[in-house]
Amino acid sequence: MRYFHVDAFAQTPFTGNPAGVCPLEAPLPAALMQQIAAENHLAETAFFVPRPDAPGEYDLRWFTPAVEIDLCGHATLASAHVLFAHLGFAGPQVTFHSQSGPLRVTRAADGLLTLDFPSRPPQELPVHPTGLTDALGATPLRVLAARDLLAVFNSEAEVRALTPNFARIAALEYVGVIATAPGADGIDFVSRFFAPRVGVPEDPVTGSAHSILIPFWAEKLGKTELRARQISPRGGDLWCRLRGDRVDISGYAVTYAAGELLVSVGS
Repeated sequence: MRYFHVDAFAQTPFTGNPAGVCPLEAPLPAALMQQIAAENHLAETAFFVPRPDAPGEYDLRWFTPAVEIDLCGHATLASAHVLFAHLGFAGPQVTFHSQSGPLRVTRAADGLLTLDFPSRPPQELPVHPTGLTDALGATPLRVLAARDLLAVFNSEAEVRALTPNFARIAALEYVGVIATAPGADGIDFVSRFFAPRVGVPEDPVTGSAHSILIPFWAEKLGKTELRARQISPRGGDLWCRLRGDRVDISGYAVTYAAGELLVSVGS
């Protein structure tokens, strides 16, 4: 099968978040897709299949090295990039059908890709989850939760300085932990994302986390258009907008490698 390695939320290789993308003609067994994702050992590998009689619509699934997940931003961005840049898709918008409903990706003239994702506003937790401070190596100002925990800090410096204990983070009853703080120099907020529970110790740039971050920061800052930066070692920039119960998450993508995977169904 054809295979692409794409750096998402990036304009040059070796930045952003690498994703594996496998365009398929027909669905594969879930166990085989999980094996491929484990072999790739990237944060996520995406698999998409065209819907019959529905041009521009695809069924999309994502796998970390350990599990299938319900929502992934960077591998969705990477999948759209592959369609636009390598598979001859000529329309301005592609629609992926996923566990989290329809996800649309629009391409601008300059190559900027915009994800239309669900908004997942986090809810305040009056009591910090047991072990969170030890897991992060610091005490957040506030803790909120949706699919992931959201730990809010005073400053970017505090988020950069975190030294997470991945075993303790994995013991928390959430997919991942987002650490966030206000940004500076035109950046509204920064973040880091830890998800060792699903096989991703620190994710370089996490689109799905921004389904939680965008409604939180939009309310806190009183604005619906925001600039974000994930301050992992690779780093990545995102342009964000809150639209009611949806969020727009925009970024660029660049292909690092293209080739074939030599596997057999039932192998």
